Amino acid sequence: MTKNLYVDINVLQTVPSSNINRDDTGAPKTAFYGGVTRARVSSQSWKRAVRKAFAEDGANIGTRTKRVPQMLAAKLQDLDSSLDEDAAMSKAIDALKEGGIKVNKDNETGALLMVSPGQISKLADYVWENEKLDKKEVKKILLEGNSLDLALFGRMVADNPELNVDASAQVAHAISTHEIIPEYDYFTALDDLQEKEKSGAALIQTTQYDSATLYRYANINMAELGYNLGGEDAVAGALTFIKDFALSMPTGKQNSFANKTLPNYVMVTVRDDTPVNLVSAFEEPVVAKAGEGYMKGSVKKLEKEFSDSLQFVDQPLATVAVGKYATTVGEQAGNLQDLLNKLQDVLEKAVENEDLND
Repeated sequence: MTKNLYVDINVLQTVPSSNINRDDTGAPKTAFYGGVTRARVSSQSWKRAVRKAFAEDGANIGTRTKRVPQMLAAKLQDLDSSLDEDAAMSKAIDALKEGGIKVNKDNETGALLMVSPGQISKLADYVWENEKLDKKEVKKILLEGNSLDLALFGRMVADNPELNVDASAQVAHAISTHEIIPEYDYFTALDDLQEKEKSGAALIQTTQYDSATLYRYANINMAELGYNLGGEDAVAGALTFIKDFALSMPTGKQNSFANKTLPNYVMVTVRDDTPVNLVSAFEEPVVAKAGEGYMKGSVKKLEKEFSDSLQFVDQPLATVAVGKYATTVGEQAGNLQDLLNKLQDVLEKAVENEDLND
């Protein structure tokens, strides 16, 4: 593309008593913002949830692992049944080293490495067909055929920065729109076979939790996504990300709290100047009014911040919202699928004369 094109995704979602993303002490993560403590869910946690949603949708996803040599060796054995395990592993290690990826004595990469199925398959084909490997060709293969999650979230290879893939999506840490007070659940467990004359619990513990109305934000650089996908449909990839970002949720302690909720409000903006995170709407925390809770006030503050932001940035190409409250900005969608359909029309028109998919 010769022009900028960005997609901002803003989500408001209530989450009841839960602990979906823990810190090193087992407590729900928090942030201090606007002078008060907020609930927080890390971007890494939500990106993993999105990747799992991609898999459930049947999208092409990559594998993040240290066992790339084993993946490549297995593919080589599929191509040549005469190769034993040791010979296949030797060829796999040689190919990865040729690409600048270090492999340790346990036949693993030194750090987690994200690879797509297409990259492994194509590299195996190249190794099988060529006795002598070309370093440039190996690196080229490892930079082509990116899966959707690899194209969106990128890849860092410390051993060889030439194999890095710049992320086309940015995901913010979700925070509550209001102050939260951490709470504790005291619970016990009884031994089913304990003798009747004995009393007391076999286990006594506490677990920490909170409840919150979360503001979640992510953006997509459509030009970068098109480049990373290398000819695949960037618009379709963006729409899949929007849907799965909106509907996914990290699964921490989900069996204990059954906190799987849906978004209450989603606003997506298409811009040609710069992405805009509207979290500053909640720098002054929302205060719940009697009988209203936090959601109504959060929607109102978010839409006001959107309008106020136009003092500094251009009018977006399009803004589409869906939720339980009628939007005062942009276009109202009837449901999430309607929102995606409207965005598809906007994005396809925006890239119609641009070389986004090449």
